[in-house]
Amino acid sequence: MPSAKRTLLLLALGALAVLLFAVTQPVSGSDAKTKARGGDAATRPVKDQDPAKYVGADNCKVCHEDLFKNLEKTPHWKTTLDKRGPQWQGCESCHGPGAEHASSGDATKIFSYKGKSVKQVSDNCLQCHLYGAETSNFARSAHKIANVSCLDCHSVHSAKVRQFQLVKSQPDLCYSCHNEVKPEFSRPFRHRVNEGLLKCSECHNQHGGFLTKGLRSTAAQDQVCFTCHVEKAGPFVFEHAPVKTEGCMACHLPHGSSNPRMLRRNQVNLLCLECHTFTADTPVPGIPTFHNQAVKYQACTICHVTVHGSNHSAVFFK
Repeated sequence: MPSAKRTLLLLALGALAVLLFAVTQPVSGSDAKTKARGGDAATRPVKDQDPAKYVGADNCKVCHEDLFKNLEKTPHWKTTLDKRGPQWQGCESCHGPGAEHASSGDATKIFSYKGKSVKQVSDNCLQCHLYGAETSNFARSAHKIANVSCLDCHSVHSAKVRQFQLVKSQPDLCYSCHNEVKPEFSRPFRHRVNEGLLKCSECHNQHGGFLTKGLRSTAAQDQVCFTCHVEKAGPFVFEHAPVKTEGCMACHLPHGSSNPRMLRRNQVNLLCLECHTFTADTPVPGIPTFHNQAVKYQACTICHVTVHGSNHSAVFFK
């Protein structure tokens, strides 16, 4: 009898385990792919599949020749070759089926972006651009949260900058909203953004990501700096801890500074002493006795030359 009860108990536990496994498994097939790429399919715009409702881009050209010519110069023109059907081709890939509009001339019978909400505009654009490497995180981006529309930065028919079809070139486009940052690029020591040597989007992903300020970076916010400053990346035998724990911005201002090398302090020793100083928790003074902070000792990097990391010295001597 005990053996029979044990068998029944094991069977019951096995059935429960199977049920829990089935409940906790992710949705399979196309539903899983849809949710992974942008949420429930029911919450996203759906293109009309009826080919009879579409007239083709050539018919749009009859009335909208100027817009048609502008479209021909853009990457969106490639949609006319899309093999998935008329709902993905030409003008109607963005404006929806146009047969009823073409036959009646009624502007309300086709989707127009004028007067539409930011959500409607973004959802329409994301039907194609949701899966891009740059745009896949747009739903979590600061621009999305701030109610910025795709058309605030991009224009399909009248772009001023051909690359990415921007309404204005960088950095002026970014300054349209981020005007508080503009003076930082006019400081004596700065990244040459205003001169066109660097673009805002080289450090920030305007379409969103997992990091603060949309940085194209690691948690330490340094990898984006190492794109240009490769010699500072290491790895080194002797690492300078702040570089790994706090990133480059522990010592440097990223946009511009009044101090050489874009440092946060005008004296190198004052910057170093923010970490290397006396504290209540350290029984041994942080500053050795021979560092008396007289003028000749005030530039720590005269001796500690390889301050970003060294393969030769634990105190970063050359």
